[in-house]
Amino acid sequence: MDSLYKSIILKNYRHPQNFGRLKNPDKTVQANNEHCGDRITLDVKLKNGRLKDIRFWSQGCAISVASASILTQAVKGKTTAEIFRLNKNFVLKKLGIKLSPNRLKCALLPLEAIQKALC
Repeated sequence: MDSLYKSIILKNYRHPQNFGRLKNPDKTVQANNEHCGDRITLDVKLKNGRLKDIRFWSQGCAISVASASILTQAVKGKTTAEIFRLNKNFVLKKLGIKLSPNRLKCALLPLEAIQKALC
């Protein structure tokens, strides 16, 4: 099972979904992981209280980029209230692997940025 999840992370790292920039986003935010240097920029478009579209630009490790790819897919179409309810457990379930405390910060950086974009 572990190798299946590792392959999912590698696939999303090598071929991330929603990677790039949006034309005319409603909001653009940046988030940084001071411990390892990972950085993410998010562009979002909202419509009627829902996340209509999202794109990210990132410089970071495989965990951070894969997490951004997986999370941006998971949040499209959700309401802002639904997105604010997402937490560490949601991210860990999506990634499917155990992470050290330092790697956990990498995995949670995209969620932090997504929630920051909706404030």
